[in-house]
Amino acid sequence: MSALRDALRDLSEDVFFDLLESDDAYLLVLDVPGVSAESLDLAIEDGRISIDARREKEPAGDYRYVEENRSLFLDVDLPLPDDASDAGAEAAVDRGVLELTLPKRGSREETTIDIVDEGSEPG
Repeated sequence: MSALRDALRDLSEDVFFDLLESDDAYLLVLDVPGVSAESLDLAIEDGRISIDARREKEPAGDYRYVEENRSLFLDVDLPLPDDASDAGAEAAVDRGVLELTLPKRGSREETTIDIVDEGSEPG
């Protein structure tokens, strides 16, 4: 996960994110104001997470832009953590917040193994 953490730290200071971890998954929360599911492309391929987001905005009524300082075009390429799997990954965008859940590989469930005492005689 350190490669992902380092890559996130290298993003522009205008990009706000949280990275969370549980026993079973990682959760990347990324602010993408003005972005909807239709204006967001997200792919996981060859151990990389690719995020391409564009803000949708149209001037209201007869207005036109004189100056635009709130543009958003985010093109991010991040490494997938070594212990994460793209199988079962889920993403959702709600009110300008992208949540990407990356399940961890393998099971954390405890496996109980019965041990047979071969030195004891059947009774």
